[in-house]
Amino acid sequence: MAPIVVLPVQPGDPPFRVVEIEGRTVGIAHDMIDVISLAHASGRHGVDLDDPALVRWVGGGKYRWKP
Repeated sequence: MAPIVVLPVQPGDPPFRVVEIEGRTVGIAHDMIDVISLAHASGRHGVDLDDPALVRWVGGGKYRWKP
């Protein structure tokens, strides 16, 4: 299982996605940059958002940011 999980888009102004790292919720993301920032804040660097062994996108891929 991938250590970084980006959950489905949630309605909001703006819409967002919850990010989990190793089973813990670490924050919300409004775009791919936020996902990378949350990963860096958790000690993960050089994050490849296209690597399914590292990041699992639930409810749409990295380009899905609207409900």
